[in-house]
Amino acid sequence: MPNFNDILIMLPEFFLVAAACVILVADAFMKPAERPFLHWISIAVLVVTIYLVVRGQPSGSVTAFNGMFIRDGVAEILKVFALLSTILVFIYARPYLVDRKLFVGEFYTLMIFAIIGVMLLVSAGNLIMIYLGLELLTLSSYALVALNRDSKLSSEAAIKYFVLGALASGMLLYGMSMLYGATGTLDLAHLHDAIPQSTMPHLLVFGLIFMIIGIAFKLGAAPFHMWIPDVYQGSPTAVTVFIGSAPKLAAFGMAFRLLESGMGDLSQHWQLMLAVLAVLSLAIGNLVAIVQSNLKRLLAYSTISHMGYLLLGLVNAGPEGYAAAMFYAISYALMSTAAFGVILALSRAGFECEEIEDFKGLNQRAPWMAFLMMLSLFSLAGVPPLFGFFAKLLVLQAAIHAGMMWLAIVGAVFAIIGLYYYLHVVKVMYFDKPVAGTEVRLQPDFTLRVALSLNALALLALGLYWGPLLGWCKQAFAG
Repeated sequence: MPNFNDILIMLPEFFLVAAACVILVADAFMKPAERPFLHWISIAVLVVTIYLVVRGQPSGSVTAFNGMFIRDGVAEILKVFALLSTILVFIYARPYLVDRKLFVGEFYTLMIFAIIGVMLLVSAGNLIMIYLGLELLTLSSYALVALNRDSKLSSEAAIKYFVLGALASGMLLYGMSMLYGATGTLDLAHLHDAIPQSTMPHLLVFGLIFMIIGIAFKLGAAPFHMWIPDVYQGSPTAVTVFIGSAPKLAAFGMAFRLLESGMGDLSQHWQLMLAVLAVLSLAIGNLVAIVQSNLKRLLAYSTISHMGYLLLGLVNAGPEGYAAAMFYAISYALMSTAAFGVILALSRAGFECEEIEDFKGLNQRAPWMAFLMMLSLFSLAGVPPLFGFFAKLLVLQAAIHAGMMWLAIVGAVFAIIGLYYYLHVVKVMYFDKPVAGTEVRLQPDFTLRVALSLNALALLALGLYWGPLLGWCKQAFAG
């Protein structure tokens, strides 16, 4: 039976659920003029949750509800950065939502429920908990994508996301059923111990294949990437910035829990599967991004390639590789929020500022925004000494140490290819003349500009001083 200690272990999650319910009820009774209070309350709730995650973190790994929930160093780091990225999303999104009359309480409620799903997913110790956290995250995301009901593009993106997401969830659930049939347990720790004694190894591998498909879809890895470009472009940009950050941290957490905690003894099978997915993601993501004219679609294909690099770390199947992959997921979340934050800062009602042409001559009109976007793009490209460079270096090193030199070479080659389309956007901002009719007017929101500046400058600071964060990641996997 659950006890009080179980509740204390899950205190951040219980607090967030209670806060989401309070915000939902408060929104029903608030007048439109009082809605800004909802914005600041939501941010305060996430700040308090970060405090609860860090302050109450035990020295080792503890479990609650008979092992269904795990609280350890891995979960702590992923939760902190997922909550931090969501705070940035709230700050960046407010002017965008106000301009388009989308500043509603549903946005904050759905976002908080999505982040609860993230927190449950990265702390899952049971296949049921993984599925529960995943569905809470994805169902909230479907609704967020369709937030702008007047946009045909947004509705189409939501339907495509829902259909493909349901298909991937079904495959993941089918894979889980195969594992349960072969081992007779849903607990990840028991599953790990039962695999060597299983009398049905072929059924285990069959289930593993379906699990990999589910993981690849949630990461957005090729060839299960079909939803990413349309969802990134069709969603309101305020939602796109969320989908490109916190859920990627959750997907890494899900991959780690399933592959290492649950199926570590099958690593000789899933390492090669992940290597193939990584090569396909690097190739499709980088090559198709070159021909994009829409910046949101370009960043969508860029996401696919970045998930390929994240898989390079997972391929290592050891503490070094997992730490490198987590480090990469964190770096991508911060880089993605900064890049989309600039788009939000420059857009206004009637002008989305999402075409690459819209950025022509940006340095002449808004030099600071051009500089912040350049930092974000160079970090995404892996240019030293920015944060993204060291993240790429670590996952390439992890692949080499896993005995896959060929995979590291493929990653290095596509990093050079990917540099082209990032440099193209920088060239457009600094060397092209502005296009008439695309006059940039910065959002007057002071909080947005300060947060965006700190976000982008952090990419430089963490590139110069990345040791403590890497040490934190390594410590999480040291046990």
